[in-house]
Amino acid sequence: MVLVKRSCLLFGLLFIYYSTVWSQTIERPTLQAGRLTGEITIDGILNEEDWQNAQVLDSFLTTEPAEKGTPSAPTLVRVIATKKTIIIGVECKDPNPEKIIRFSKLRDTDISNEDHIKVVIDPFKDGQSGYILAVNANAARYDALVSNRGESENKDWDTIWEARVSINENGWIAEIRLPIQSIYFKKSLTEWGFNVERRIQRNQETIRWANVQRDQFFGQTSRAGLLTNLPVFNYGWGLSMRPSLVSSLNKEGADAATIFDLEPSLDASQRIGPNVLATITVNTDFAETEVDTRQTNLTRFPLFFPEKRTFFLEGSDIFEFGFGTGSSTVLPFFSRTIGLVGNEQVPIIAGAKINGRIGGTAFGGLGVRTDTFDSEGIPYDATTMGVMRIRQNVFKESSVGFIGSVGDPLGRDGSFMSGLDFTYQTTRFNGNKNFIAGAWALYADREDLMNDRSAFGFKLDYPNDKWDLSLSYSRIGEEFDPSLGFVPRLGIHYSRLGAVYAPRPDWPLVRQMFNELFATYIKNINGEWQSYSVFMAPVNWRLESGDRIEMNVRPVGENITEPFDIADNVTIPVGKYNFMRYRLEAQFAAKRRLNGQASWWFGSFYDGRLDELELELNWNPSSLLGFEFNGVRNIGRLPWGDFNQTLVGMRVRFNVTSDLQLNAYTQYDTDSRILGVNGRIHWIFSPLGEVFLVFNYNTFNDMTDRWTLQEEQILLKVRYTFRL
Repeated sequence: MVLVKRSCLLFGLLFIYYSTVWSQTIERPTLQAGRLTGEITIDGILNEEDWQNAQVLDSFLTTEPAEKGTPSAPTLVRVIATKKTIIIGVECKDPNPEKIIRFSKLRDTDISNEDHIKVVIDPFKDGQSGYILAVNANAARYDALVSNRGESENKDWDTIWEARVSINENGWIAEIRLPIQSIYFKKSLTEWGFNVERRIQRNQETIRWANVQRDQFFGQTSRAGLLTNLPVFNYGWGLSMRPSLVSSLNKEGADAATIFDLEPSLDASQRIGPNVLATITVNTDFAETEVDTRQTNLTRFPLFFPEKRTFFLEGSDIFEFGFGTGSSTVLPFFSRTIGLVGNEQVPIIAGAKINGRIGGTAFGGLGVRTDTFDSEGIPYDATTMGVMRIRQNVFKESSVGFIGSVGDPLGRDGSFMSGLDFTYQTTRFNGNKNFIAGAWALYADREDLMNDRSAFGFKLDYPNDKWDLSLSYSRIGEEFDPSLGFVPRLGIHYSRLGAVYAPRPDWPLVRQMFNELFATYIKNINGEWQSYSVFMAPVNWRLESGDRIEMNVRPVGENITEPFDIADNVTIPVGKYNFMRYRLEAQFAAKRRLNGQASWWFGSFYDGRLDELELELNWNPSSLLGFEFNGVRNIGRLPWGDFNQTLVGMRVRFNVTSDLQLNAYTQYDTDSRILGVNGRIHWIFSPLGEVFLVFNYNTFNDMTDRWTLQEEQILLKVRYTFRL
């Protein structure tokens, strides 16, 4: 507690001392949007007259390999704004277009390791939110929400927009059209936050227009330039109707009958002004959602799987709560608790959501009604759940907020949760550095909870290029169990100290060295230690080629108070254990057609030994075809028994165009002994319409060379968005 008090005092002194610095205004570069007088075809060719008349942005500087250096090739950006669309044209000059790195065509794939351009816009000009659009040289589209005030991106968010690309002897050109109805915006503004970044992968080169500092993140819209001369936008009636029709063939078990089903569903949204959206969903179906990637678990705590369902991802940045919270401590609202119990889907009868921003206030509300269901033979009644979030911007880049939830997925009575959070952030700490400090507190209740139901914590963070320092603390009550949240460990004090020193030596082969230290200490509410871990990286070098090598040392301690099964027929008994883990890791640059990462954790483990081998490989023989392999092999030798665990997955992608992809994903692990195949065809036949054809097949190996069918399913989903 002395550390907590001293940290809070330090934060208060820093707040007072730097308050005058935060209020200073930094001049932001501007780009004037052009006007549309004719027609523009989105084809990746900027040959229309309006493009020639638009102002050209060409003042780019590098952030990599040198800060504020001269790019190896010019980049020209133009923007045209109409009452209903924003159109962006980017010319990426390249003296060797045949060397452009371009593999992906899949929507929302990771294009960070290919040649691409990325655009961020801040339609509220609040410096705390925004949208990110990115396109590679194959026209693969990526979109995301600015998350954690620019420190990260929520890449699972999707919206309606289009992009086309062309390649010529001078390089490549990207043309983007974003309908104004696809985003929220502040209607009175005639200028938005705006920035552009380009990656030239073979040179490991990144260039930007604004915010050209390594200490700053591209998504920090408070540091972006300004897109000016914007018109008064007209989003029409603001009504979107997206009906879907799903037909399916389902077979549950080898002896079961095949059942045909035909289900309609509807998502509809209505704008309440340009910056508020109300959405309803009826008979909700998530047939198009990709299956979760399996994970191995060598701990006594639950695994975390991210949300992938579109309805819950819309406006998800607003529902983010508490700087310093997360999947390792507490998430007060985790949307996967709704409509999913374990691995079983729970039918969603209907749901409603409202989210938006008015002035400096961001708010969101969500209500869902789920149907009756059975889980492991236990019947559960239909139930209603709801979440509310309000966040008020304060100062330049900070906020204070409230979150609350009611209802329980299992129908337990008296369930609610509420909490407050405050986050202070500045990108101008001591002039031009990042500094973030936050505190939060939560309380949860339910009829089966009796004792300590509270949680609180704080985090201090100095996330910059050369030095990245952080200190966080969380206290989780013994019965703090929010029904709609995720809390892996109850009744703990959680402390974590992080330090990364990342110099850039003047060496011919090494671009940057990351010297890392992360110390985690967890004790129970009564003061007895539960776990500790000290992660050290004496070597973590990123090479000029884009490859990376790393060596780690990690002392670990676990105080086991109740026996737990780590594998079949292998139980870790009660006791205090101290052991040492080591890792060797190599990553091969993604600019190559064959790339990936290999790691080997080894050393003592409890009173025995454990080797963890992990391999990820990507092979892109052409832009049309791609292969992805992931494999994990755990070899444990313990006094209480030996175990071997294997998990393998293979994905094959057939990328016909950026609007038509076919992929198959096969997974098998020796714990569940289930072979799963997920095949998926995704055809975007229009920016407003798409078709999914999904095949799921799961079969069980009973260890006698017999395979028993568990599930076989074929789904066809068609949906189209009507906008008025």
